[in-house]
Amino acid sequence: MSDVPFGFGLPDRDPERRDEGQGSNPAGDPFGLGALFGSIGAGGSPEDVLGKMPLFAELQKLMSWSGGPVNWDLARQGAISQLAAGHQPSSDAERTAVAEALRLADLWLDQVTELPSGIDRTAAWSRVEWVEQTLPAWGALIDPLAEKVVAAMTSALPQEAAMSFGPIAGIMGRMGGLMFGAQVGQALGKLADEVVTSTDVGLPLAPAGTGVLVPQNVADFAAGLDRPADEVRLFLALREAASQRLFAHVPWLRQQLQDAVHAYARGITIDREAIERGINEAMSGMEGGLDPSNPESIQQLLGSGVLEPEETPEQQMALRRLETLLALVEGWVDTVVAEAAKDRLPGHSALAETMRRRRASGGPAEQTFATLVGLELRPRRLRDAATVWAAMGQRYGSADRDRLWSHPDLLPTSDDLDEPMDFVGRQSMDDELAALTADDAKPDERPEPPAGTDPPE
Repeated sequence: MSDVPFGFGLPDRDPERRDEGQGSNPAGDPFGLGALFGSIGAGGSPEDVLGKMPLFAELQKLMSWSGGPVNWDLARQGAISQLAAGHQPSSDAERTAVAEALRLADLWLDQVTELPSGIDRTAAWSRVEWVEQTLPAWGALIDPLAEKVVAAMTSALPQEAAMSFGPIAGIMGRMGGLMFGAQVGQALGKLADEVVTSTDVGLPLAPAGTGVLVPQNVADFAAGLDRPADEVRLFLALREAASQRLFAHVPWLRQQLQDAVHAYARGITIDREAIERGINEAMSGMEGGLDPSNPESIQQLLGSGVLEPEETPEQQMALRRLETLLALVEGWVDTVVAEAAKDRLPGHSALAETMRRRRASGGPAEQTFATLVGLELRPRRLRDAATVWAAMGQRYGSADRDRLWSHPDLLPTSDDLDEPMDFVGRQSMDDELAALTADDAKPDERPEPPAGTDPPE
């Protein structure tokens, strides 16, 4: 997966990695336009330059895209072309096996959670079908972020510097859509190689009510595990069915996750004065100043890092909220799947450990959100969230455990996950207080005394 698949170099929270591996799309060149500026500096109109570049020569018709900040036609084509060589359509036998596994998973889950099934239909998607069927959900998630990035970048340059870019200014928006589309397509193609269900990235990406497994990736996941294929399929079906229950019957959850991502997008701001100072400093350090006809001069400016945004406190809060919600979803799924499978699925412990290692080494969820909004889904948060759900079930039962999903204010916060058992212990006190408050609020049920008599003492 590209380090910056959505075309925007975000601040690296790990100081040891800040200066490593700028790669072919360094953070200081967030739209990857260094080569393009170099070509324009050598002469020719933007359209002529685009026509000479192999990618854009074949995709110039996509320059007319007007559907938003991400060119989703290009994203779809890029992802599918990336998957074409290894594409394996799902067979009838695979579709039958997936349907049976999801039905059995729902029967087992009925005994460990009060939340009813969230699956109305089942599907066995190929990797290409996963891309095509999840594009609407990705659009709702990514478009607001991309729109904010494009707006911030196109408005960031001081007038003097913007004039130096000359002909490119007129096609900046279209170029942004193409660059986002190409890199989103690359990211989705990579994800489609790895995901095993429709909820593997922590969000419900399939149409509502659709339970999904990706048989080709399920087989890859099972390779080397020394467990029967049916057992691996059923374990993953349990995880998908559990996630579908949560997203189907906690109506605010999907929106809360999206809002956290969009809150981060709204916080993307560019300090124009700081950028102007940075550009002036960068230009003063260039021999002869900024020369629009010199590709190396422009590349040096783009590579100086002056266009990188500062992460705001509001963005940090949004990321923390998103990380906590994703950890709570994943922890709940781990807990109910463990309860459903412990006496029925012999290899559950080994399969659950494989899933934990997959997450710890950077599975699809962590990779997606780390590159999208700089989020790192740390295993420690997931363990703490699972501790809360398991302890709630053991102490109060599954009904009271799942009652916490009835309102976002009832869920543990990030601070609560620092001391998960303290949070669990407080639930008993909260319930007792609520009962006392309810008793105090009840009207006096004693009969009214007859008129002209004193009330009883």
